Amino acid sequence: MAKELMKGNVAVAEAALRGGCDFFAGYPITPSTETLEYLSSRIPALGMERRFVQAENEMAAMNMIMGAASAGARAMTASSGPGISLKAEGMSYAARYSIPYVVLNVQRWGTGLGSLESGQADYNRDCKGGGHGDYHNIVYAPYNIQEMVDDIYNAWEVAEKYRIGVTIFSEAVLGQMMEGVVMPPFKKREGELDWGLDGTGTKGMKYPQGAGKAVLDYERSKYAAVTEEMQSWECYETDDAENVLVAFGLPARVCMDVVKKLRGEGEKVGLLRPRVLWPFPWKGFEELRAANPNVKRFISVETNDLGQMVDDVALAAKKAGYNVPTYCYAHSCGVPGVKKVTAAYKAIVNGDVKERY
Repeated sequence: MAKELMKGNVAVAEAALRGGCDFFAGYPITPSTETLEYLSSRIPALGMERRFVQAENEMAAMNMIMGAASAGARAMTASSGPGISLKAEGMSYAARYSIPYVVLNVQRWGTGLGSLESGQADYNRDCKGGGHGDYHNIVYAPYNIQEMVDDIYNAWEVAEKYRIGVTIFSEAVLGQMMEGVVMPPFKKREGELDWGLDGTGTKGMKYPQGAGKAVLDYERSKYAAVTEEMQSWECYETDDAENVLVAFGLPARVCMDVVKKLRGEGEKVGLLRPRVLWPFPWKGFEELRAANPNVKRFISVETNDLGQMVDDVALAAKKAGYNVPTYCYAHSCGVPGVKKVTAAYKAIVNGDVKERY
């Protein structure tokens, strides 16, 4: 199929429909609004009347997603940092009842309302639960529009397999930029779900009732399976690397160019890119150590203020058997340029920056 030049927020919306999305509820918020705008006309054009709702607020939208998904719909919502925070209570309820859904987070930078600049400030919230209670969503971290299209296209099979929420971790610049993408064909769910309210009284949500050991055993076994089976990462120039950058999303694209530049200067540097952030790709670190035990340090490159993924990088390195320091370059807002990341790298290897762990 031929490539099409598409904006990220539009491409991910179209790919969601082609992956089987048949219900959307959301509320406008920059920089994700184009997804809502596109679906407002595209869903009716596909013959799905009353399957698009602009809710009165973010909380209502998430409750609508839970209701539709409980009846077997492939339901989706989209927002940005503050909006996802408002959805968090509903996401926790969905986790309690093992309701599968997909949420697109087009991240913007900063606390409170933040700003419209691109960032990765939502890592801790979205990867560590997202609200009250013990739960996780599977979190995809695409680094270009094509990967975002592919991730959301397959998201409902994953969500329904594990009865879990799936987060697509986009970024403001990724949502607003344009790239050539190949759109996949339309598909529908194969077979019927063995759960989901259908109005007949013969089917219903199936999950452990009450509290205690039954629920605990179910949740633990589900998350253990996800942790084992959803490991996803990419290594770039790590075979002989002494210094390994770790980055996801748009900073990972920058880091690939940094690696090329530094390799040209004789530096033994590589990149490990998590493609899924939860579960964090600890297997990638184990495979890296088996292939290259000579890594001297890890450097987490992030676009937030304080550094968040660095905690998981350090833990994964330790789990893999590395006894080396882990550093963090927290660029703050926007996408860092090659010069800034290169300068941060040199400051670290020259001993001018203290390790985080």
